Parts: sequence; C-alpha cells; structure tokens
Amino acid sequence: MAQEVRGVVAPGKGERVRVETITVPDPGPGEAVVRVQACGVCHTDLHYKQGGIGEDFPYLLGHEAAGLVEEVGPGVTEVAPGDFVILNWRAVCGRCRACLRGRPWYCFDTHNARQKMTLGGRELSPALGIGAFAEKTLVAAGQCTKVDPSVAPSVAGLLGCGVMAGIGAAVNTGAVGRGDSVAVIGCGGVGNAAVAGSRLAGAARIIAVDVDDRKLATASALGATHTVNARAQDPVEAIRALTGGFGADVVIEAVGRPETYEQAFYARDLAGTVVLVGVPTPDMRIDLPLLDVFGRGGALKSSWYGDCLPSRDFPMLIDLHLQGRLDLGAFVSETIALDEIEAAFDRMQAGDVLRSVVVL
Repeated sequence: MAQEVRGVVAPGKGERVRVETITVPDPGPGEAVVRVQACGVCHTDLHYKQGGIGEDFPYLLGHEAAGLVEEVGPGVTEVAPGDFVILNWRAVCGRCRACLRGRPWYCFDTHNARQKMTLGGRELSPALGIGAFAEKTLVAAGQCTKVDPSVAPSVAGLLGCGVMAGIGAAVNTGAVGRGDSVAVIGCGGVGNAAVAGSRLAGAARIIAVDVDDRKLATASALGATHTVNARAQDPVEAIRALTGGFGADVVIEAVGRPETYEQAFYARDLAGTVVLVGVPTPDMRIDLPLLDVFGRGGALKSSWYGDCLPSRDFPMLIDLHLQGRLDLGAFVSETIALDEIEAAFDRMQAGDVLRSVVVL
C-alpha cells in the first residue's frame, strides 16, 4: 500500500525548498522502499535546487543516505527487509560492455527505480535517482548496499556520495601507492576525503591546498602532512617546493574550475597523474599547450563517484571506520532536521560546514 511521508522538495529553479507530504508507492519488481535514517547535505543537492543539473522540477532532494530496507518488490535477492544499507546512485547493470569486460565501476547503463514518488499526483524527480531528504524513499534494489549495522547512520550515509568520491579519487582513480607524494587542490568534503584516502593508501607526503584555513586544519587532522593557503602562496610553486622541485606524483583537483585544473596539471611531476573529481559547469573550458600535454607524459583522468563499486567499497570502508582507521565522523560538522536544510545550504555556501547531516 502506498505510503505518505515527509520529504524536502525543490519546487522550482532558485526557489526555497519546502517540506511536503509525498507519496511513496509500493516497490515494484527490482525495487525497494528504504526508511531513511540519515542523509548528508551535498553540494549536488544545491545544484539541483539552483537548476544547475536539470530542469525536471519539482525535485525530491537528498542522495547521500543510509537506512533500513522496509519492503522489497518481486525478484529482489540483493537485500531483505531489516537490512541496514547505504544508498548509491550508480546501481550497475551487469550487462553493458563495461560490466562484461569486468569493469562494473564504469557501468554505462546504471539504473534507478522505475516508479516515481509523487506530490499531489505530480511526479517528483529524485536527486541522483534517490531522493533521500525524506522519511522513506523508493530506489532500485541495486542501489542498496548492505553494511555492518553497528555503524552510526549519520556517518555511514556519507559514503553514498562525497566521501566515497574523494577516497575513490585517490585510491581507485589515482592509484595512490605507498611512498607517493599527493597534492589535493580544494579541501571541501570531497577534497578532504581524498586526503584521508591518500593516507589510507600509504602516501608519504600529502599536500592540502585551499583558500580557507579552517578547511586546511581539517585536512591536517585527516592526514595532510603539509598545507598551502592559495591566497598567500602560488600553489604550483608551493607544491614543487615541497616535492624537491619536481611536483607531486598524483594531484587531485576537487574544485572543478579551469584555473585550479591548470594548477593541478603543472603541479604534478613528469609522468605524474592528474585526477579531476571536482564537477565543472557546462560552460567551462580548458586551454593547455598540446606540447605540454605530450611532453609531461603521465595521465589525465576524470573520476566519477571515485570509480567505486559500492558492493566492494562500502563494506570495506565501513570496516576501516569501525577499526578506527578511517574517521568518518570527522566529516560531520552538524546534525539537523528536515526543516533546516535551506539554512544548511547557506552555511555550506559560506564554507562554515564540511557536512551537515539530516538525522531522521
């Protein structure tokens, strides 16, 4: 039987979000209803609200979530009612050319629930196919990854997007290894997760770059060995000075702007790797001398969702957190209620928080 629950809706481009009563249908084949316990406030949700991702309003916001499976539809075997799960926005198909080549983290046919949640009979567009600023949400069962239920939902959900994107950019995409030097440009939630991931991978030197000393302090707590305030120093020269004049083995750009990407390009060592995990806007362009691209060698990579495979990476990272080797709690600046999300967006834009987390 369809259920009515509270959810946070972005009604139109640039409009304030509202807490509304939405309808969640019974799960159909391959679908699951999840009772949301916690959901992080991610910059992507703000992009949806501002119309920066699409114009399929109204949007049901929220996607960085954890909760309990309440009900599953026909044919679901991955999870069962009562399972504690982290939600993901790239449920792999298992059939596309990437999956068949044994690279499911590149899946070209990821999927979401077929049915739509509604508001007054009007279909809602769930953010990243999840829509978890709600007491309950409908997703594809493949979007649910079962993890150890002893972890706090407020930290588990962070792996659903930003923290996984950053850790994966270092560990999966950048292939940071023992003894490497790493520079991370942009130390918001994703960038600082890249710092933590580089530490997990055994990097010897981790250089955090930002214009906000508060974010640099967090980077130090998460494993950065050196910090650079780009307002006070040229980041390229500073990174080179800290790496014997050569540049870093891996440079992770977590801002998504042409000027910071160019800094990343010139701050890496010869044959080094640049990883772009910051999300640019459609109008942005980059202009680099092609001879420099050729002559410096190495690799220029983009990282989608940290090239993660949720079934592989989420349980592993939760285990590392429970062992005390990955402090997911360090990313949580505050916990809030559903009706405080608009104010949380303001604090995020002002740089006052690393992550606000809605706890239901």
